[in-house]
Amino acid sequence: MKISNITLGGGCFWCTEAVFQRVRGVISVESGYCNGLKPARPSYEQVCRGDTGFNEVVQISYDSDTISLRQLLEIFFDIHDPTSLNRQGNDTGTQYRSGIYYTDKADQVTATQFIAEVTSNGDYERNIVTEVLPLADYWPAEDYHQNYFVNNPEQGYCTFVVAPKVRKLGQHYSEWLKP
Repeated sequence: MKISNITLGGGCFWCTEAVFQRVRGVISVESGYCNGLKPARPSYEQVCRGDTGFNEVVQISYDSDTISLRQLLEIFFDIHDPTSLNRQGNDTGTQYRSGIYYTDKADQVTATQFIAEVTSNGDYERNIVTEVLPLADYWPAEDYHQNYFVNNPEQGYCTFVVAPKVRKLGQHYSEWLKP
């Protein structure tokens, strides 16, 4: 087993977390915040104001002998809109921006090559706005945000926003679902 890590911002972290928790080869998913300006350790309320520069993200640990970063990025680009600047659905603000945050230069190369490929293939009608940056100032989100969909499946946002993304994973990537 070769453990690798990548941090992804694809709108509300509850959605991204719920999807990747179900992917074969993913060892753990933690909701958090990264690449902000202030304060040193932001709260959810501060990040939601939209003036901290922090992004809602998930930090994914995965077995790269089982699933590659490229395969994770394919899923990531399918479950969120990489062409929507500072917005995913009704969630708006810089805290919902699309981003890939790496700690390994090879991951930067993989991410930028992937984006170049889907761009040149014409897979998207609009320009991809996903930022690819070194991971900076990562902080885990508060405990009540961890495993949010698992713990709150009947909550309105989970029912109408998170659950359809989880269903989409099953429809488009059934071969990658955990048993």
